[in-house]
Amino acid sequence: MRKKKIYYASKKGAKLILLPENCFLISENTKKLIENTYSEIMHPGINEIKKIAKNKKLFIIIGSVNIKEKRNIYNRSILIDNKGNIKGRYNKIHLFSANLPNKEFYDEKKVFTPGKKLCLANLPWGKIGMTICYDLRFPNLYRKLAKKGAFFISIPSSFTKFTGKLHWHTLLKARAIETGCYIFAPAQFGSHPGKKKTFGHSLIVDPWGKIIKEAKNNQTVIISEINTKTVEVFRKSIPSINLENFL
Repeated sequence: MRKKKIYYASKKGAKLILLPENCFLISENTKKLIENTYSEIMHPGINEIKKIAKNKKLFIIIGSVNIKEKRNIYNRSILIDNKGNIKGRYNKIHLFSANLPNKEFYDEKKVFTPGKKLCLANLPWGKIGMTICYDLRFPNLYRKLAKKGAFFISIPSSFTKFTGKLHWHTLLKARAIETGCYIFAPAQFGSHPGKKKTFGHSLIVDPWGKIIKEAKNNQTVIISEINTKTVEVFRKSIPSINLENFL
């Protein structure tokens, strides 16, 4: 299914394609998750996307995959360039921990090791800052990426249906306005193993906080042309990203 959507987007002229968090697998339990965790070089999904990126001359962000390094497991987002090479790696810094009112409980810290480094990668159209899902609630991360030159920020997600209804649109628009960046937020949608439900609504948000494309169901591919001049215009109009916060 992921392949079909990538091919469809490519035929429509897309040059950068982003997939959601856990784009190859959402596990029903910890045992299944660990069974389907690989080293980066051995990961079948990553190797397949490398081939597609090279053959179709695409830049593809694998929203996130579970990567094993020594004794650690990371939730990692990976940028692959149009020659099939990895050009960016980001290990999720803020691991999701929540005890929701609807009795859903999450604690990624039981399995994953948090990342420690920011990730900016070069695209032909400008720099992209890479983040994942729960990072969205930590605005200082996004300010740092913008101050380091990001024009775009990726936020592949698997937002819960409960929190998504309340927070998803508001948080994404806020991060766009605060940074003056385009926000690309591909998101999981529907029911998954382990009785998990995700909110969906993949979004593309411009620096002014305007939603320029939104997915309404799990079969939808959203495509938009991006004008990088919008970033420059916004930051000249509202130069807050250049000011230090003294409080």
